[in-house]
Amino acid sequence: MNELITGILGNYSHFFNMAEFTSVVYNPMNWAIIGSLILLEGLLSADNALVLAIMVKHLSKNHQKRALFYGILGAYLFRFIAIGLGTYLIKIWWIKAAGALYLLWMAFQHCFYKKNGKDNAVTETPHGFWRTVLAVEIMDIAFSIDSVLAAFGISDHVWVLYLGGIFGVMMMRGVAQIFLTLINIYPELETTAYILISIIGAKMMASVFNYHVSQTVFFSILITIFFGTFVVHHCRKRNA
Repeated sequence: MNELITGILGNYSHFFNMAEFTSVVYNPMNWAIIGSLILLEGLLSADNALVLAIMVKHLSKNHQKRALFYGILGAYLFRFIAIGLGTYLIKIWWIKAAGALYLLWMAFQHCFYKKNGKDNAVTETPHGFWRTVLAVEIMDIAFSIDSVLAAFGISDHVWVLYLGGIFGVMMMRGVAQIFLTLINIYPELETTAYILISIIGAKMMASVFNYHVSQTVFFSILITIFFGTFVVHHCRKRNA
């Protein structure tokens, strides 16, 4: 038990190592990973920003901004805790296998059991300011779990994951409408996100058996699938 606690605390020390931070910032491959995390967060969470907007709409304009701001701070804190803890625990083979199976199940569930949409699941009951903030925090954490777990399948560097998470949250709140518009124009992108999730899950599961895919091959596959979505869409539209 002491070894576990020491290992987890030692893992958090990476957040305060400036040499590691600068090595991440000046490595182009790391920015490719961060970009992938931002894109994945945007595709998975575009409609989540609208759900949060519905949750705070009964507040005054000033309080709406404050509630969402506190929600962002909570999302950053959650990612700090989850990434520091997760990048240590994910090295344990059965935890990694469980995470991989969960990602594969997410993709399977999306393909074969379509959901009706998250917006319909939200019924707004007006609360006071702090109760609304608490509800936003809880919803933020619930929305973050899938994207954080998927991130562990892409990288194990805490600063890469945290920067991807920070920019991903900013993306979700700041330009969610752009992603929603993009998904409305190219509805196949929603399925693409879960195809990418399944590939990440397969990569994570393969690493359990000590089979590691090179980053170059992995990102080539992700990029090909992402841009292939637009080709598929236009082919379908032309043949319709």
